[in-house]
Amino acid sequence: MGLGPTKRIGDWLEAGQQTTGFARLDSEGFPAFEPGWVWLVGAGPGAPGLMSLLCYHALQTCDVVVYDALVNPDILRWVKVGAELEYAGKRGGKPSPTQKDITHRLIDLARAGKRVLRLKGGDPFMFGRGGEECQHLALAAVPFRIVPGITSGIGGLAYAGMPATHRDTNHSVIFLTGHDATGSMPANVNWAAIAKASPVIVMYMALKHLGEISAALMAGGRDGDDPVTIVSNASMPHQQAAQTTLAEAGAFIAAQDPPTPAIIVVGRAADWRNLLDWYKGPLRENPIG
Repeated sequence: MGLGPTKRIGDWLEAGQQTTGFARLDSEGFPAFEPGWVWLVGAGPGAPGLMSLLCYHALQTCDVVVYDALVNPDILRWVKVGAELEYAGKRGGKPSPTQKDITHRLIDLARAGKRVLRLKGGDPFMFGRGGEECQHLALAAVPFRIVPGITSGIGGLAYAGMPATHRDTNHSVIFLTGHDATGSMPANVNWAAIAKASPVIVMYMALKHLGEISAALMAGGRDGDDPVTIVSNASMPHQQAAQTTLAEAGAFIAAQDPPTPAIIVVGRAADWRNLLDWYKGPLRENPIG
């Protein structure tokens, strides 16, 4: 039995438009990237092939790219010839522009009539401070567009063979940041509630405080034998995945020092890795993803 009605590709193409491949996109009516606008765009978890068509369109039409540390530099090679590149990355323990500086720069560039592409790793609204930047753009009467991206907490897990949800494992998932605006472990999180709220917890930027977070989760009733999977450089050819337990996580980090950026998964999503770990061998040789 079929899955439903089908149409031939030719049914959507008018005579004279029988182009193939990416050339077929040239005639598409992408939204105009107007001067004085800021587009906040998610570039995805790392692999260039995971960025969206709108992200590629923005790269091809912008005047300036203000990009974060987690944006894969290979993505920037697709920027329009002549566009400016401005690095605005913030990495823990290293000299970095402040969020206030970045926001003011976006506003200044837009008011100068530039088409401003604010390019972020992952998704702008998933622990990317995109909401704060949009808030200030709106208050400054600077028009903007949001282009969502594949977040590492979903796409990165997929590249490590771990479904974010699976009806045999978990019907819910919690996304959690591992540090607050000061760089400390989040103080306003109800760890006891988090510990029991979902079978799977996905944590961003949590490597530094993983020992403390694990202790707080166990104090809240989480089983110390719960698996903890650390996926570094998700979706990239040099992706790594390591597994420990909640009780041993702090000691494991201290001894092994996994590379960053890393996404951390607490819970039985790890049970699927042996069966679903598809991104390996020759598949790693393609830098597009």
